[in-house]
Amino acid sequence: MKRLAKMFALGIALMTPNLALASTWTIDQDHSSVGFSVRHLMVSNVKGSFSRFSGTMALGDNDITASKVSASIDVSSINTNVQKRDDHLRSPDFFDAAKYPGITFVSKQWMRTPDGKLKVAGDLTMHGKTQEVLLDVAPFSNEIRDAWGKTRRATTATARINRQDFGITWNKALDAGGVTIGNEVDITLDIELIKTGQ
Repeated sequence: MKRLAKMFALGIALMTPNLALASTWTIDQDHSSVGFSVRHLMVSNVKGSFSRFSGTMALGDNDITASKVSASIDVSSINTNVQKRDDHLRSPDFFDAAKYPGITFVSKQWMRTPDGKLKVAGDLTMHGKTQEVLLDVAPFSNEIRDAWGKTRRATTATARINRQDFGITWNKALDAGGVTIGNEVDITLDIELIKTGQ
């Protein structure tokens, strides 16, 4: 009887698609970018990026919402193309890179909206504080094999956060009203992935 039950369970397993099946991918730092944009003097946008980061994704092969991602960013690699400003951003006034050297993101839920768009909710830890953020994720490209036999695909994700939620509050008031730096930060992630285990 027990043997019959085991055989029945095995048959069901073989007939049922494995929605948990996932392929593993790593972020290709050389062909990806982690960028941000913030208002300056309430009239323009200043853009910057981080040059050192890493991450892995387990992409659900049959169901993208079964995926997981974790990533980290080296805060000291911040670059806005102005050395003095970059040094200030690394200082305790902003990121305090010596005390909080890394930014991390770990996904909690991948979901489809009613109109089919992909969103990823996860915990973003920065400056010693963790907040849940929501990424808008573009459709993943088809898989492509490069000249060296590596399988690649890519996507773009965007989000908007409030830096004050992470305890980054430095600012200066303007004589005419307003502040030097906006609180809302737009994040753009252009991510190229390499399939592992090839």
